[in-house]
Amino acid sequence: MSDETITLYEAIGGDATVKALTRRFYELMDTLPEAAHCRAVHPPDLSGSEEKFYEYLTGYLGGPPVYMQKRGHPMLRRRHFVAEIGPLERDEWLLCFRRALDETVEHPKLRELIWPPIEKLAFHMQNKE
Repeated sequence: MSDETITLYEAIGGDATVKALTRRFYELMDTLPEAAHCRAVHPPDLSGSEEKFYEYLTGYLGGPPVYMQKRGHPMLRRRHFVAEIGPLERDEWLLCFRRALDETVEHPKLRELIWPPIEKLAFHMQNKE
């Protein structure tokens, strides 16, 4: 038994898993008909969004603070005011994240740790009814 503490970032597999998660998330958003409203609030080219989300998730899960180093404080809600995010867009975003999480993070207990704060974050990002 070890007293060593590791981050969620390390526990899920580090950089490779965060990259796979963000890649799959945007693939789903771009292809699922049931994510069309969420997709519509994003730019035509998702590569910039994917890069920023990867950087953010890396630090959020306890890895290197890449987003902060490159872009400063996330200020997520303020940065997303340009997009109208209602319950439909929020729920579609969560659908994509849940599926990507289930497909890329092997251990169910780790998924259970990651999901509640992500769900809370998505509700926080909603800026219209």
